[in-house]
Amino acid sequence: MRRLRVLIVDDSVVMRRMISDMVQSDPALEVAGIAHHGYIALAKIAQISPDIVTLDLDMPEMDGLETLARLRAEHPDLPVIIVSALTERGTQLTLDALAMGASDYVTKPSGVMPNAASVAEVRAELLGKIKSLGAAHLSRSPGRSRKHAVPAEDSAHARVEIVVIGVSTGGPNALMQLLPAIPTDFPVPLVVVQHMPPMFTRFLAERLEKVCSLKVREAAEGDKIEAGTIWIAPGDYHLEMVRTQRDVLVRLNQGPLENSCRPAVDPTFRSAVECYGSRVLGVIMTGMGHDGLQGSRCIYDGGGQILAQDEKTSVVWGMPRFVVEEGLPDEVLPLDRIAAGIRQRVSVGRPAPAEVHVEVPKT
Repeated sequence: MRRLRVLIVDDSVVMRRMISDMVQSDPALEVAGIAHHGYIALAKIAQISPDIVTLDLDMPEMDGLETLARLRAEHPDLPVIIVSALTERGTQLTLDALAMGASDYVTKPSGVMPNAASVAEVRAELLGKIKSLGAAHLSRSPGRSRKHAVPAEDSAHARVEIVVIGVSTGGPNALMQLLPAIPTDFPVPLVVVQHMPPMFTRFLAERLEKVCSLKVREAAEGDKIEAGTIWIAPGDYHLEMVRTQRDVLVRLNQGPLENSCRPAVDPTFRSAVECYGSRVLGVIMTGMGHDGLQGSRCIYDGGGQILAQDEKTSVVWGMPRFVVEEGLPDEVLPLDRIAAGIRQRVSVGRPAPAEVHVEVPKT
């Protein structure tokens, strides 16, 4: 298999060199080109046809958001990884870029002179995302076959009392489509684990709050899990649930990374089963890696239900694929049908909404 060709777009000489060294250190990748602002980047894409682009946001001449808008108009399927600073401004711009169609992001090493450990951490994250997104892009090229998952046979389940969602790469856009379709009178709480660092999860919750019928909150220690609210796991904390005599409460911890993640999906799913038993509906959506697999096994073994996003609508079909290949989901659905699938399964065992009869005056 040929090497993936990467176009690096950044106005900083230091960052261009750092990213180039990272890419060239992996035998599966090669630097196809370098650009220091958007105009050059767009011209080079037409010339060299890269497999993937890394894109800075703060650049002269044409900034990253304008570059991304033009790039998406001309190359709607080309994977783009945003490389941004971990600041409030950088976080907001990155979320803007994801909403405009960027595939994923990594944060730049912090500090004027980042230490070797932070550079190594960014390198591992960036190269992993380049290879995962690049491979997914090539697999969707014309002429490549695709396996279609077959939904598991339906069976009787206990009434759903909580929905837990795990998502990673492509998640912010997927959540922006899914969660606004959950109605105000939704009878159970929803807990979401989106792989994101601190600050990103707070801003994500604030953006979702503006478009959702339900309240959306970044979860805090001791919050009571109850209907009417969507809880987002905070960056750098695992979110677990504990049942007291009266309530189910949020417990946050900074325990060891699971599947190289914190927050991770698995501990949230496991704790949901501990608190709710067979009354859990788990949803595994787009993302790289296999986080959520072990937690989905817990839901399955506990008699709960699982929905998985299909390959076609996933930015990266990694997390859902592992769950599907284990035969765990009750159903595999495209993104635009997941909300309806959640609503249907939560409605089972609950009274149907009362019909409203309007009398027409006699004439």
